[in-house]
Amino acid sequence: MSRELILASASPRRRRLLKQIGLKFRVIPSDVNEDQVFHHDPLENVQAIALSKARNVAARVKRGIVIGADTQVLADGDVLGKPDAPEDAVLMLSKLNGRTHRVVTGTALVDAETGLEETWVETTLVTFRELSEDEIRSYVGTGEPMGKAGAYGIQGRAAAFVERIEGCYFNVVGLPLAKLVQKLRKFLV
Repeated sequence: MSRELILASASPRRRRLLKQIGLKFRVIPSDVNEDQVFHHDPLENVQAIALSKARNVAARVKRGIVIGADTQVLADGDVLGKPDAPEDAVLMLSKLNGRTHRVVTGTALVDAETGLEETWVETTLVTFRELSEDEIRSYVGTGEPMGKAGAYGIQGRAAAFVERIEGCYFNVVGLPLAKLVQKLRKFLV
């Protein structure tokens, strides 16, 4: 890949995923306030946030392909963002307990030089097994749920909660890798 890739995210999970598949990139976190981007449709919202992040960084670098992403958890029509406090995490995990929910990641690519843009949404269904209140509270006590959409990290201790997934596992971690590589081909020719 001859063009520079730039990840518009400070997420260590997204960095690890890109490194895992051998991509060379640099990190320039966007300074977009995600709370100021809002659409009533959650699928449009994650794409709009991802695009805002990628555009924000693209305007600063002038060259390179910028990757922006936003992941949210949807359960019963509610968007479960990142918990503000441990009790928020307990409530979110209780809502997911023994049920299937959707994890959606909006991803955007922006060519800083040409202005070419593309966005898409990847959806993965995740089913949690039945959890006891002690399991939920114990997990929350580790601090792992904080800073994660839906209050869990599938790549961490919450892996023991997941009974089944349908779709891209890496999407649940924060970046749909197969689709990303497929879309990047258009930008890197």
